[in-house]
Amino acid sequence: MGNAVDSHTVLYSVIGDPIRHSKSPIMMNRAFRETGINGIYTAFHITADRLTDFVAGVRAMGIRGVNVTIPHKLDIMPLLDEIDESAQAIGAVNTIVNTDGRLTGFNTDGIGYVRSLKEEVQSDLTGANVLIVGAGGATRGILYALAREGVGSITISNRTVARAEELAEAFKGHVPSIRAIGQDDLREACGCNDIIINTTSLGMYPNVDATPVDSAWLKPDAVASDLIYNPLTTRFLAEAKERGCRIHGGLGMFIYQGAYAFEYWTGRPAPVTAMRETVLDALRANS
Repeated sequence: MGNAVDSHTVLYSVIGDPIRHSKSPIMMNRAFRETGINGIYTAFHITADRLTDFVAGVRAMGIRGVNVTIPHKLDIMPLLDEIDESAQAIGAVNTIVNTDGRLTGFNTDGIGYVRSLKEEVQSDLTGANVLIVGAGGATRGILYALAREGVGSITISNRTVARAEELAEAFKGHVPSIRAIGQDDLREACGCNDIIINTTSLGMYPNVDATPVDSAWLKPDAVASDLIYNPLTTRFLAEAKERGCRIHGGLGMFIYQGAYAFEYWTGRPAPVTAMRETVLDALRANS
């Protein structure tokens, strides 16, 4: 059953290019139904040349909240009135709150990821040695959130080492030890880190046979974590589990980044269990 729409319904949305694959609308509309909030959440396909027009539309139409996904997380920032301190530090925005025409940008990716990691596999991250594979958009948020948890060291590996070096430089001083490496050093790094996080799209549906690292490189007691949630268990995670690793998929991060956005917009606790159930049902229906 859909949300009832009347003249008091408040509009929320997600934007991206592409956007039709997004599970955010089903998840967030379930959250509004579950909490009895008179809101409706839609997906808008916005290309880069229409981003300024879209932001003007948010102000004109009184759209209360917006989630921002690839490729707009950086380009949206100059168009907003205020950037929250965490989004400023991360250098990317994935959530906008519209308060009487004043637009504030937040980033819920990193805090959503860490909340999920702590709840599902490792409640205390203090002193952990972390390897992040990939230096894309989500990595900055995860770096910021991990730094706040007091991890011991972070190694960033990327095919283009310069991108990893840029990130390591940006977060120097936030972590006791942070460095960038290329593909050649990846095997050795896998063997000496406690948590290995895949932030690349390797292994995402439909290319489910791809994997970012060879599971034989991992320590058997390490945590293997993947930002991908379709499939729920990637090849990387399945092989890591066989190796004796604890595994952590990307569904929790997706749920919690949405839950934090919902809470910023409404001031109400997000119905996390219902949101997770809705996304799982949709993923199973598509598999």
